[in-house]
Amino acid sequence: MSTPEASPAATARSESLGARWIALTGLSAVFLFEMLDNSILNVALPTIGRELQATTTTLQWVTGAYSVVFGGLMLLFGAIADRFGRRRVMLAGLVLLGAASLTTMVVSTTWQLIAVRACMGVAAAMTTPGSMALAFRLFQADDLRVRAITVISTAGLVGLAIGPTAGGFVLAVAPWQVLLLVNVPIAALAFAGIRLGVAADEPSGLHADPLDIPGAVLGTATIILALVTPTLFVDEGAGSWAPWTAVAATIAAAAAFVRRERTARHPLLDLRLLALPLVSSGLAYKAAAGLAVAGLGYLVTLLLQFAWGWSPAMAAVGMLPQVIVLLAGGRFVAPFVRRVGLQRAAWLSAAAVVTGLAAFAALSRFGYPGVVVALVLVAAGMRVVGVAAGTNVLRGLPENRTSIGAALVDTSSELATGVGIATTGTILAALFTGSLTASTWSPAQAGQFQQALTIAALTLTAVAAALVAYGLIRSHTTIAAKEPHHV
Repeated sequence: MSTPEASPAATARSESLGARWIALTGLSAVFLFEMLDNSILNVALPTIGRELQATTTTLQWVTGAYSVVFGGLMLLFGAIADRFGRRRVMLAGLVLLGAASLTTMVVSTTWQLIAVRACMGVAAAMTTPGSMALAFRLFQADDLRVRAITVISTAGLVGLAIGPTAGGFVLAVAPWQVLLLVNVPIAALAFAGIRLGVAADEPSGLHADPLDIPGAVLGTATIILALVTPTLFVDEGAGSWAPWTAVAATIAAAAAFVRRERTARHPLLDLRLLALPLVSSGLAYKAAAGLAVAGLGYLVTLLLQFAWGWSPAMAAVGMLPQVIVLLAGGRFVAPFVRRVGLQRAAWLSAAAVVTGLAAFAALSRFGYPGVVVALVLVAAGMRVVGVAAGTNVLRGLPENRTSIGAALVDTSSELATGVGIATTGTILAALFTGSLTASTWSPAQAGQFQQALTIAALTLTAVAAALVAYGLIRSHTTIAAKEPHHV
């Protein structure tokens, strides 16, 4: 592969975003694909179910296959990228994404579509960790790194915000397959931007340790089981043997993974990295934010449509305050981080997300204004925490471990999302005796439902607050120790 720069001095990275616009365009397209892919497809699930005669379970796995494969393989591909080149692995993943998206044209059964979605999950696992790692290495100054990651995350948030609406308009004039075919031009744009704008990894920035295959198998199994288990609790109920068996299998796989990584000569994940204060605090903040964001999104959807009887269109309008803050808040991220510093910005934004969830628990029973307060607080915190906490994790790692660090950031968020939704669903199933889809509820059922939402929100708030407190303690350890940064 040719490199855009002529010499190793090229890694004296440019000191302006404008000079790196080609690379940033490519990396932004990667994040756009990640965030757009599921949000734009969700609106088409009823259409897909009718055309492919899908059952409820198989239709669930149309989206679930992507998330489980994506979450399960991120650590593995992060480790591969740190050994064989972040740019190389990302370009290969983009080729796979384009090819898998094209096969949508010949899909005729639900299981074929699930297989396509699983391949897209592999592509996402190959590309997503590298997007943050490559953006991080483009610049030496922390403020430019923050601005670069903000630009990239903005593209993804735009996709998340407009995906359902755009998908609805497309379905009015075109078949549902078009919603996945849109990945082809996005993958082509990303490939061109990264191929032309990002230099190939230098050998000094990689490491040659053998890949820990047993650790990779155990780590992937642990994450996949952790993501599948919450779904089993929601689908089968806490009284079934299946979710508890999955819990036992998850614990066993996790214990075996930890044992393997502690004893392996060349572990997939050096567990000592997790003990680094910047790394552990950043991951705690990301997990807290992921838990709160997923929980609030699920809770608000249930409240607006089931308890208050809003139509899907009205519910989409009701979520607009969050969309507006997400899209408009990008310009304030870098100035805020410069003013308060990366570490303070990370814990303040994570705390804002948790406060928003607590506001929902306290105020949602009083009407929509309370929901608006929660949505705005969560969106404002979410806009900062991903940038600040993610940057802190990468700052705290050796340069040849940045891809595995980025994979850890995404994995912590993905796991927290699964836990948040599962916790909410389990509490709701335990406390609400009626049918969610019933046209009318008795006053007692309405009270049960509101109580279940409040208890779920308070439970998630407590867990997320504990994660923020842990992250704050670890960040204070960083300050006290005055550790040097690996940049």
